[in-house]
Amino acid sequence: MSEASSGLNAIAALERNADLMTGRVGLIGLPVPHLPAGLETADAPTLVVTEHAGLADALAGSDRCRVSFGYDLPDELAQPLDTLVLFVPKARQTLDMQLAMARALLVDGGRLVLVGEKREGIAGAARQLQALAPDAHKVDSARHCQVWVASVTGVAGTFDPLAWLQWHELEAADTRLVVANMPGIFSDGHLDEGTARLLENLAEMPVAGPVLDFACGSGVIGAWLQARHPGLGPVDAVDVQAQAVICARQTYQRNGARGEIIASDGLPADLGRYRTIVTNPPFHSGVRTDTSMTERFLRDARRHLLPGGEMRLVANRFLPYQPLLEQCVGPCQTLFEDRRFAVYQARVSS
Repeated sequence: MSEASSGLNAIAALERNADLMTGRVGLIGLPVPHLPAGLETADAPTLVVTEHAGLADALAGSDRCRVSFGYDLPDELAQPLDTLVLFVPKARQTLDMQLAMARALLVDGGRLVLVGEKREGIAGAARQLQALAPDAHKVDSARHCQVWVASVTGVAGTFDPLAWLQWHELEAADTRLVVANMPGIFSDGHLDEGTARLLENLAEMPVAGPVLDFACGSGVIGAWLQARHPGLGPVDAVDVQAQAVICARQTYQRNGARGEIIASDGLPADLGRYRTIVTNPPFHSGVRTDTSMTERFLRDARRHLLPGGEMRLVANRFLPYQPLLEQCVGPCQTLFEDRRFAVYQARVSS
């Protein structure tokens, strides 16, 4: 089942219970750029809070909703809600943060609705909801999804996403950084093994600037490159996730790194050209393997590389990236390989 199918299942389960969405309504974690039916009678345009830049862009022009990319709501959007729907995220800590946001947004006695697929962890998410609201109960089960409802009492005050920011130290190839982390970030407070292999390779075989880090996460690669090679210059970075954009900016600031951190679903068409693009690209969507984002990125990357420029990519060995690199960028060689990971270098012909 694709991510889109999974998201539409959750939407359909919610639409079966459209009578729950009354008054001023908000949606957190909407999985697809498709507003559920049943919101037409809401008292105001629906608030949509999403951490996905592409989804935010897709809904930005709709007159049916007000969109916030990320959890730092401007004052005009942070208005009290009567009903708030949470779509189950893949990380438990992300749900904790979203539940805290829900408490801050809902009026006293407001309705909190939780919806998600069984395979995406709705059972565990429901237990988290019950810890906040003991009256939480399941009202429907359909399309492999469950719908839970609770009332939230008391006023929790304001919500500040930076209060969920944490810091950790890491070291790679004798170069140390202090790195920001938030719920939902891929690395989850540590240096993942793939990025470690890439940084070790970059220490042995330095790259030339200007540099772009695609799918930058918390900004480790860009900050590390500048700490390791002070003369390299700024490293721009792109990520689709709101928490990653926040953390990358915080990591750059803390480590004195320079570069523009860009929120985008893929490479923006107006992005400049670089001598090097480095990446540890994602290959999961929820609990499923999904390389579509990386495949689209590779097809777009060539026009953002200067003649003679290179792509340096680390990936799990089982992923079919080498033929795509050959096809989309240019001649490709394997610079490093072990039982789990490979580091590839593809060059654009001069």
